[in-house]
Amino acid sequence: MHHATTDIALVPLPGTHDVLTDLLRQGAQRLLAQAIDAEVADWIDRHQHCRDETGHRQVVRNGYLPERTITTGVGPVELKQPRVADRRPAELREKFQSAILPPYLRKTKSVEELIPWLYLKGISSGDFSEALAALLGPEAKGLSATTVTRLKGIWQQEYQDWSKRSLAGKHYVYVWADGVYFNIRLEGGRQCILVLMGATAEGQKELIAIQDGQRESEQSWKELLLDVQARGLSIEPALAIGDGALGFWKAVRQVYETTKEQRCWVHKTANVLDKLPKSVQPKAKEMLHEIYLAPSRSEADKGFELFLRTFEAKYPKATECLAKDRQALLAFYAFPAEHWPHIRTTNVIESVFATVRLRTEKTKGSGTREACLTMVFKLMESAGKHWRGLNRSALLGDVIKGVVFVDGLKQEDAA
Repeated sequence: MHHATTDIALVPLPGTHDVLTDLLRQGAQRLLAQAIDAEVADWIDRHQHCRDETGHRQVVRNGYLPERTITTGVGPVELKQPRVADRRPAELREKFQSAILPPYLRKTKSVEELIPWLYLKGISSGDFSEALAALLGPEAKGLSATTVTRLKGIWQQEYQDWSKRSLAGKHYVYVWADGVYFNIRLEGGRQCILVLMGATAEGQKELIAIQDGQRESEQSWKELLLDVQARGLSIEPALAIGDGALGFWKAVRQVYETTKEQRCWVHKTANVLDKLPKSVQPKAKEMLHEIYLAPSRSEADKGFELFLRTFEAKYPKATECLAKDRQALLAFYAFPAEHWPHIRTTNVIESVFATVRLRTEKTKGSGTREACLTMVFKLMESAGKHWRGLNRSALLGDVIKGVVFVDGLKQEDAA
C-alpha cells in the first residue's frame, strides 16, 4: 500500500553555505519524513477494520496540519505533518498524535529530553547514534551506546536522590493520584507506575512522588503515602482527586483522615458509558456533562436524579456505577469555583501521561522496570517546567484557613 510522503522543507540558514550543514539538515529531513510517514501509515492500518455501512474506511489521511518549524541542532526544519481524519461517531473517535513529534515540541536540541522519548519508544541503545545524528548534528558527537548507558545511569541516580528528598515544610492543598501501565521488553509483563501530584499553597503544580506499584493496589498506595509522610509531608491535603477504582482511596483514609475525596469525572463518565449500548451513549454523555457542569450543587443533584430515573429501569449497572460515588463526585462544589476545572478530574496527570503512553503503546516498550521508571521520571521532570498554575491561586489561602465555600462561592463568617 502506497503512503504519501510527509512534506518537509528546509529553511536556508542566513549567511551560510556550509555544505556539511546542508547535508546534515537533509538527513534530519529524511529521518523525520520517514518516521512520521511510517507512524501515520501504521495508525491507519491498525484501524482499517473501521468501515461504514458502504465499506468505506472511516480512519484515513486528510491533508496536513498547519506548517510548523522544528529547531534542530543543524538549523530550522519546516514540517507539514499529515492529518488523520476519524469519521466514526464522536464517542468512538480516537485522536492521532505523533509519538515522534508531540504537538508542543518545537526544539530537538535537548539530549536529556530526546533520549527518554526514544528509549520509551523502543529504540535500543545501539541505535541512538544513528537516530540522533541527523536531528542533533554536532551535539550528537560521542553519543555511542556506552555514552547513552552512562547517561541512563546518571538519570537513575537523579531519580533515586529525588525520591528520597526531604518534603519537610511542604504543603499541598490538592493532590491528584493516578497510575499508568507500561510494557517491559526484557522482563515481560506490564509495569504499573503510581503518580502523585500536588498543588502548593501558592498554586503551583508539582510532582510529589512517582513509584513502582503492584497494579494500583491499596498496599502499594499506602507504601507511597507513608513514604512521603515519613519524608516530612505532614500537612494533610484538603482534597484528593482520583479514579474511583484506585486502591488509593482505601490507603488515603488510613494516612490522611481529614482529606476530602473527589472522584474523577472523566474516568466515571467512561465507566458509566461502558455499561450502556452505543445507541444511547451520546445522550447519556450529554446528561453526565450537564451534571458536573451545573453552576450549583442543587442543579447537579437534579441532573443526577434525572439520569438515574432515565436509565435505571433498562440499564441498572450504569446507574449503580454512577450512584455509588455520588457524594465524592460532587465534592468539588465545596471548593472555589475558579478551581473546579482543575479538581473535577485527574486531567492534570492524564495530560502529562498522554504523550508518555503514546510512546509505549504498540511498541516493545522499555527494557527493564528500573529503566522505565527512570525514563518516566525524566519525562515528567521535563513536562513540569511547562505546567500552568491554578486559576485564582490566592483562594487557596482561604481553603487552608477552612473558609466555607457553597457552590464555589466564599461565605461570610457568620460570627
